[in-house]
Amino acid sequence: MNIKKYTKTLIISGITVIGLSLASFTDPGERFFEIAKNLDIYATLFKELNRYYVDEINPNKTIKTSIDAMLKSFDPYTVYYAEDDIEDYMTMTTGKYNGIGIVTGLRQGKTVIMLIDEGTPAEKAGLRIGDEIVKVDGVDLKTRKNVDPSKLIKGQTGTAVKLAVKRYGSEKLEEISVVRDVVKMKNVTYYGMINDEVGYIDLKDFNSTASKEMRQAFTELKGKGMKKLVVDVRENPGGLLNMAVDICNIFVPKDAEIVTTKGKVQEWNKTYSAMNQAIDTEMPMTVLTNSRSASAAEIVAGVIQDYDRGVLIGQRSYGKGLVQVTRDLPYNTKFKVTTAKYYIPSGRCIQAIDYAHRNTDGSAGKLPDSLKKEFKTVKSGRKVFDGGGVAPDVEVDKPALSSVTTAAVQKYLLFDYAIKYHYEHPSIKSAKEFALNESEYQDFVKWAGSQEFDYTTQMEKDLATLEASTKKEKYFNDVAEQLKALKTKLTHAKEADLVKFKDEIKPLLEQEIVVHYYLQKGTREQSFAKDPEIQAALKLFSDMPRYEAILKGNK
Repeated sequence: MNIKKYTKTLIISGITVIGLSLASFTDPGERFFEIAKNLDIYATLFKELNRYYVDEINPNKTIKTSIDAMLKSFDPYTVYYAEDDIEDYMTMTTGKYNGIGIVTGLRQGKTVIMLIDEGTPAEKAGLRIGDEIVKVDGVDLKTRKNVDPSKLIKGQTGTAVKLAVKRYGSEKLEEISVVRDVVKMKNVTYYGMINDEVGYIDLKDFNSTASKEMRQAFTELKGKGMKKLVVDVRENPGGLLNMAVDICNIFVPKDAEIVTTKGKVQEWNKTYSAMNQAIDTEMPMTVLTNSRSASAAEIVAGVIQDYDRGVLIGQRSYGKGLVQVTRDLPYNTKFKVTTAKYYIPSGRCIQAIDYAHRNTDGSAGKLPDSLKKEFKTVKSGRKVFDGGGVAPDVEVDKPALSSVTTAAVQKYLLFDYAIKYHYEHPSIKSAKEFALNESEYQDFVKWAGSQEFDYTTQMEKDLATLEASTKKEKYFNDVAEQLKALKTKLTHAKEADLVKFKDEIKPLLEQEIVVHYYLQKGTREQSFAKDPEIQAALKLFSDMPRYEAILKGNK
């Protein structure tokens, strides 16, 4: 398309779309002029940029950059999907894609398999976590730096992709042919019995099959004798609103109000109620949340709390009480726009009042009491509050990890050692039973000490700040010897730190090792005995008078 035609199309499209909603403004004539004027300026600027800029510009990339920058001024959930991103958008909403079921990542310039989904072609073909993919259908990934490996690996169902992989301990390339299939990303990544009477369901997404998976898991566990339930929505980013409604309907009765949406477009406002008979409205249950439980996950947690149907355990949730609608745009592009806020049965909205300023983990910061509004739960009338996410009934502190532990995770030290361990140990005990003995942990410490990874402790950071201050205020010469002695004393030794913080590092290392043998299922089963939120749920279930007291507002 030539630039004049492109510019004309851009202006006409923009004016047409925005003109549809002019009736909602008190002074449509003036607003229409401002919109048309700015679109004209934008289109003219783009034309001049294209004509005179020293280098060739990519129109698609440039326009997307400008759109993304514009949308960034609104909220984090109003997003534009270019044509190249539509496949990822469809995967996100449907939970399906055509491929082999792996997640790859770059490790020291190499394309490495970081995760394999259970039951997928990749697992069946014998691929392992930690395998380096050198070639895809003959394409050498080391020489083709601009190639996205995932796009090469994905393809039409029934076709084969040939991978040349290199395994730990060998320089030999191994050719593995994998037949692509429809890979279904599970919403319920694991379900099973923690003990004879407590069931556990790990709900990690809300795509189009979430409620079906949840109902199946619950029914099977109930058939195995489950008398109490733990639902885990930690790290769940949310998804489809209707799936959240259907999942709530498993536990609350037909016709019970689930969620109400309210926005500028009045005809889109709606109250969603439970459409079906509940499967179980009496079984004691707990819901585990953390600062990354968002959106639809917060609806489920909030509804369970509002109806006094179960006890929430963990940390305050993310605080996303906004509803998005996806609109189709020209040329196979899409626009996801925030259209409303949602309100749960108590009447509260859990949207963080200020979503532009969050904690480092993305969660809502602590709100002053003066900004909180009190509400009452439906059944017992206990106090709950709006804004900044859903607060748990039983809070479990999430202790900050030491610098060495954080570095070991972020710099893939645990991941790399798990690859080595898997190579040296063809089999291990079951996930629930597996644990490293003292000798094995010391082997890890010795190996880790030889690796090129480093970190700065908080004390070292504080000392550097103090040293800078003494230099700025010209006291450095007076305290130089003391600072030098303190620096020597505080300078960390990697192996010593790995021993000192063993209680933090060892469970994470064991979990990383287990996933290499038993994938996602093993990760969950291995964590049952050590997970603080799961242990808090089991402790509460062993004290049912306390459980009942919490639901009645008598903590």
